[in-house]
Amino acid sequence: MERAYLSRRMALKWAAALPVMGTMAADSLWATAKEAVSGKAPGNIYSTIGVRTFINARGTWTYLSGSLELPQVRMAKLEASKHFVDIFELQHAAGKRLAELSGAESGMVTSGAAGAMASATAACLAGTDPAKIWQLPDTTGMKNEVVMHGGRSAFDSAIRLAGAKLVVARSAEELKSAIGPNTAMVYTTSLGDTLKQALAITKAAGVPMLLDDAAGIPPISNLRLYAQMGIDLFCFSGGKGLGGPQCSGLLLGRKDLIEAALKNTSPWEGAVCRAMKVGKEEVMGALAAVEAWEKMDLAALNQEWNRRVQRIARLVELVPGVTTDIQIPTDGNRYPTLTVNWDVEKWNFSVQDCDRELRAGEPRIEVLTDTNPSMVSAVEEHHDNKTPRENKLQIISMTMQPGEEIIVGRRLRAILDGARKRAKA
Repeated sequence: MERAYLSRRMALKWAAALPVMGTMAADSLWATAKEAVSGKAPGNIYSTIGVRTFINARGTWTYLSGSLELPQVRMAKLEASKHFVDIFELQHAAGKRLAELSGAESGMVTSGAAGAMASATAACLAGTDPAKIWQLPDTTGMKNEVVMHGGRSAFDSAIRLAGAKLVVARSAEELKSAIGPNTAMVYTTSLGDTLKQALAITKAAGVPMLLDDAAGIPPISNLRLYAQMGIDLFCFSGGKGLGGPQCSGLLLGRKDLIEAALKNTSPWEGAVCRAMKVGKEEVMGALAAVEAWEKMDLAALNQEWNRRVQRIARLVELVPGVTTDIQIPTDGNRYPTLTVNWDVEKWNFSVQDCDRELRAGEPRIEVLTDTNPSMVSAVEEHHDNKTPRENKLQIISMTMQPGEEIIVGRRLRAILDGARKRAKA
């Protein structure tokens, strides 16, 4: 009886996979996608220096070059590169336009979300006082404490390099106690009710808050949400879901604080964030990305991204013992995400083993696991609201290109089926 049930279940899986199998038979799609990521496609500049490109099913990680720029961004950068402009004037004009799009008082384009953190910190430490700006990172005579609401992170070096001293406050009660006469800023990555509670505390204390929601776009509506909440400063990465230049970010918020951030940042010579240079191409490219997202249909994009991981799920579930689940995370990187499960111990085949085989094959495929090859080994992150990530193999839909899901599904199916058969032998 059980065998009959399993046979019927597998027959249903094959039936569900048939449309995908039909897609696999489309040789032109398969060949084009495979050639594009193998480095052999015409115009693949990386092949000229021996660098291997890959299918990105891991997501918008900086060490994997973030995301691919939107077509509108590439066009804007090209046009921007044809002319000379005054960067001071450009940043103020871009800030005015970002204010119109977001409802915030002002904004600026930064060298990534970490660059925004550093510029925001310098603004809250030194303000617009030329003597203090030149004095940083020496904070003698200044308010120099930044309260890390929720705990420390690997990115707080962007705050420390401006000269700030970190004070950790994991809870709302600790936040109240941590704020004092020497507090220059409160930093948080909290969202939802936790963010609202923390914001009420900082408003009552008269201390500016910086919200870091680096992976918070999409949805683009978060620009308006945080402005409406009255958050003093908030930042996003430009090279992640926004699809802007990889070395760009957005800092938005109060006009006085944005003005101070600009005066502590490139192109000002003598400013502590002078090294965080943003070119005219990045400014116009990031602005073009925001403009483009204002016109996008996120629901339609999610449907397409969901279809990609559904195709992979149908293929890998043809392997007996493999199950899948598709969810959209709520705390950043909000794209349909496929989790692939199998009996690691019974098969004697770990998530790391599968990850290694996917990366070693041709074309190279990157998937999401609990590893972080870009983390400095000595870093210790302390977040009460961050539980350790369970080591599962996950596939992020947004960074895959059309047709690549077929390659991923076929390869993953072959690898897992091979592991299952070896375990049975």
